[in-house]
Amino acid sequence: MLKKRERKYRRHKRIRAKLFGTAKVPRLSVFRSAKHIYAQLIDDEKGVTLVAASDRELKKSKIPEGKPSASYGAGKNQKSKTQIKKIKIKEGQKLLTGKAAFAYEIGKLIAKKALEKKIEKVVFDRRGYKYHGRVKAVSEGAREGGLKF
Repeated sequence: MLKKRERKYRRHKRIRAKLFGTAKVPRLSVFRSAKHIYAQLIDDEKGVTLVAASDRELKKSKIPEGKPSASYGAGKNQKSKTQIKKIKIKEGQKLLTGKAAFAYEIGKLIAKKALEKKIEKVVFDRRGYKYHGRVKAVSEGAREGGLKF
């Protein structure tokens, strides 16, 4: 596990040495944990987060009313209604399900929030993660939402 974490850290250092976000062109940073995914636009000149989004925001808004919030963290064998989601991006592309579908929606959400603040162009920071799966889904969702990389 240490080697895997160390390789990710080294990739992250290489990436960050080349990327820098400003107020006009902020850095779109993606963080993924085992359960959730987070994205934020960062102005590195001031060290300030301009816009942030996470799948927790989506899941809160998608919980049906009348249900207790405990259904949000359904067990392994249980499927909550918020977890079953399928998205087809474009014709000929793979169908996104589960966490990747939420990641795609996060990309669209952060793009919407950025456009409200009149931010159209960003620099993508994958933070040492390989560019596939949920990280790729966030970037595709952001592009679909109107951000330019």
